[in-house]
Amino acid sequence: MYQILSAEKLTENIYSFVVKAGRVASSCLPGQFVIVRSDENAERIPLTICDYDREKGTVTLVFQVVGAGTLKLSKLRKYEYIHDVVGPLGCASDLCSMSIDELKKKSIVFVAGGVGTAPVFPQVKWLSEHGIPCDVIMGAKTKDLLILEEDMKRYATNLYVTTDDGSYGREGLVTKVLEDLVNSEGKHYDHCVAIGPMIMMKFVCLTTKALSIKTIVSLNPIMVDGTGMCGACRVTVGNKIKFACVDGPEFDGHLVDFDEAMKRQNIYKTEEGRAYLKEKEGDTHHGGCSHCGGEH
Repeated sequence: MYQILSAEKLTENIYSFVVKAGRVASSCLPGQFVIVRSDENAERIPLTICDYDREKGTVTLVFQVVGAGTLKLSKLRKYEYIHDVVGPLGCASDLCSMSIDELKKKSIVFVAGGVGTAPVFPQVKWLSEHGIPCDVIMGAKTKDLLILEEDMKRYATNLYVTTDDGSYGREGLVTKVLEDLVNSEGKHYDHCVAIGPMIMMKFVCLTTKALSIKTIVSLNPIMVDGTGMCGACRVTVGNKIKFACVDGPEFDGHLVDFDEAMKRQNIYKTEEGRAYLKEKEGDTHHGGCSHCGGEH
């Protein structure tokens, strides 16, 4: 059982929990995630590690209510308990594997869309703590749907906020802001990290490919077990089969087959669809159990 030390409603349907999970906090890195169950009968929900405090043994989890499982989770209150927190899972951000000297040679921009701001935040904070500057483009449909703006301001070198309706910050999509910064405002980037809805990441990658900017995306397909066994998060990257939970969640965005990933995500939502994918994909439907561990 893992106690919720803080429970905050960030927007109409996005919540932030600070949870006591010492083993996760002691070893997690930006880019990784956990899988939680609100009670012993609840579904398994993958959640981004938005922040962590190794000394206090806490992790911050930010999630959006999109179904019954996350709705049940959102009803938990401060000092109540989450039944399971398993992690850290997945691979850390590729930035963490680079030397500080190598990172200092890069001009880095993050593109965050909606709740995708949560997995962007720990990477921006980590870079700042290591003296590495970076810019952040943060977008949402409206001002009311923006999250973590003040937190991001503390660590980003430059923060560019945009809303689809122009109700706050710049007006337009994150791709337009990126194009404007490079083509009209003299910015140069050689490394981009884009995290948000699948369709947003697809179009960011089309934009950065045209601008010759290497781009990493963090994929958020359906996950069930987090160990590669269920086949839910199967994706095609560079014509190779990968599983976001163990091989990712970060991948080279210019190699991801986004159209297949989005189509597969919709098919997987029904029992008939899952049976179809299992038959169609055969031995490549799931991977082996690896990279798992953490809180049990």
